[in-house]
Amino acid sequence: MKKIWSLFFIVSATCTAGNAQTKTFRVDVSRPVAAVSPTMYGVFFEDINFGADGGIYAELVKNRSFEFFKPLMGWKVEQTPFREGAVTVLNRKGPNPRFLRVVLNPAADRGFSLMNEGFRGMGIKQGLRYDASFMYATSDPGIRVHFELLDTANRVIGSGLVTPAATNGAWKKQEFSFVAGQTEEKGRLRISLEGSGTIDLDMISLFPSDTWKGRKGGMRADMVQMLADMKPGFIRFPGGCIVEGFDLSQRYQWKKTIGPVEERQLLINRWNFEFPHRAAPDYFQTFGLGFFEYFQLAEDVGAEPLPILNCGMACQFNSAELVPLDALDPYIQDALDLIEFANGPVTSKWGKIRADMGHPEPFHLKMMGVGNENWGPQYLERLQLFQKAINAKYSNFKIVASSGTDPDGPRFDLLNKALRASNIAFIDEHYYRPPQWFFGNAKRYDSYPRSGTKVFAGEYASHPAGVAPEKKNNWLAALSVAAFLTGVERNAAVVEMASYAPLFAHTEGWQWAPDLIWVNNLKVFGTPDYYVQKMYALNKGTKVLALTMNKEPVAGQDSLYASAVIDADAKVLVVKIVNAAPREQQVQLAVDGVKKLGSSAKQMLLRSDDLNSINSLAQPEKIVQKETDIVIKGKSPLIEVAPYSFYILRIPYL
Repeated sequence: MKKIWSLFFIVSATCTAGNAQTKTFRVDVSRPVAAVSPTMYGVFFEDINFGADGGIYAELVKNRSFEFFKPLMGWKVEQTPFREGAVTVLNRKGPNPRFLRVVLNPAADRGFSLMNEGFRGMGIKQGLRYDASFMYATSDPGIRVHFELLDTANRVIGSGLVTPAATNGAWKKQEFSFVAGQTEEKGRLRISLEGSGTIDLDMISLFPSDTWKGRKGGMRADMVQMLADMKPGFIRFPGGCIVEGFDLSQRYQWKKTIGPVEERQLLINRWNFEFPHRAAPDYFQTFGLGFFEYFQLAEDVGAEPLPILNCGMACQFNSAELVPLDALDPYIQDALDLIEFANGPVTSKWGKIRADMGHPEPFHLKMMGVGNENWGPQYLERLQLFQKAINAKYSNFKIVASSGTDPDGPRFDLLNKALRASNIAFIDEHYYRPPQWFFGNAKRYDSYPRSGTKVFAGEYASHPAGVAPEKKNNWLAALSVAAFLTGVERNAAVVEMASYAPLFAHTEGWQWAPDLIWVNNLKVFGTPDYYVQKMYALNKGTKVLALTMNKEPVAGQDSLYASAVIDADAKVLVVKIVNAAPREQQVQLAVDGVKKLGSSAKQMLLRSDDLNSINSLAQPEKIVQKETDIVIKGKSPLIEVAPYSFYILRIPYL
């Protein structure tokens, strides 16, 4: 612990005996210095750590359409006795070519079933209805299909039986439901077939009925609720590195993610193989969560949609494959078509597709990212072509451009200078750094230009060192980000959007850590970082104020960090204070520009004495914000700031 504490004395200013003295924070409510963007704090979604399939997309069946590289991955055929040729994988034309053919012979078979293991098991809830479906084709009547949910002891905990009608070879969809009788974190699905003849099967699916907003084939409600509770200003999707792909054949193509789910073309997830020590050979993208669903999610939680599209460049760390400039038109057209899909009238080609999917109203898309973590002159020349085409058709549309992978260095400097010269709307800065960096960069944006191109802090996370076996979301990491965000907020004239990354991680399927929200098949919990992000998002205010100590921004002096905003409509002063020191400190808040302060204020506190402390499935709220009412005396109240703490004060004023 002493070794960790020493970080603060290195990064912060001095710690002397005089630190016990009261510090004065001065703020003038009548003199705001900038507006706070409504999109200031948002969320970044990428299908990493089983964030989509096996995560927020509530499908329980893995490899439901047999399109994984190994067609029966996730499935086990149980046949007594074994009979060659009873099960075959066939291939037809189309985006979903594979299907399973089962030949039943009651004279020879004593039993036949298919077992699906789910995504690290299936989370089953007692008393909940489960909606099953499958595509099938058969000319033989009377084949019975029995779905059974099993617990870890192979006991049946829910079942449904259906006898689909003969289709004379045509494909049809069969749907039915049943209720589970027991809760099980790692359940499995057994499908038994009885009868005589041949049946073809595809898109074998099972969803819980308690999806977000009760939508069939929808999202896990508990995971979406965690986002809705943050009231994010925007949702950035679908990534992240999956936008680029290992090579261009594996890039994300939004047009393949819309329309009927059975017509969406599966793609390997680049996180399937990116980290050999955390390889996930069963990680693919079914695109049941596609661009329509992303737009719908943003609308549901009141956030602006921020899609990111491939710019004709694959991941430069992997293949570095490029589309020649004279072949870039299809990529640019994808961007133009996406704007029409989101905003176009129902009489337009892509607007009609949106309407046919159930949303005739536009999604009001205002911005788009072109490229993810791309860099170099090859990126700039491709971005220029996108910018010219988009601005020619949609003059007020905002483009978010990449500044590469790092927040400094020659690569960053080249892009930052060129992008500002091109008057791009946003530069997307990324920083995955140790806590010391976040404490030491609270003044990062103080010297940035106040006008012109704005900053999107698109991906950031504090990575503490020496926390085995993986980088965890401990309190040190969260505290350092809370300190850094005081500088982001202070510079609301520069930064208009910020989002932590990555968002979700499955406790048994992660490739990258730390992450904001962790889940297993039944539960979800927020990390200390989640509560930092939530506290900022719910208290962003409308206008930022200059808060100073000794006429300087409070950005590390005596291990203190602070910012202030007002909610002009509610007439509330919101002050955020981080104490990164291992001791209590006294702060006198001198408020000018008001007639008086309210006698009572809301205080939100997030803290722990243990910098290594984390939340977990066993202790999901070990570090969680506590809200209390406090008494305010006069216009210069005294605040006792606890060690290793993050405070938000909401003080009414007149």
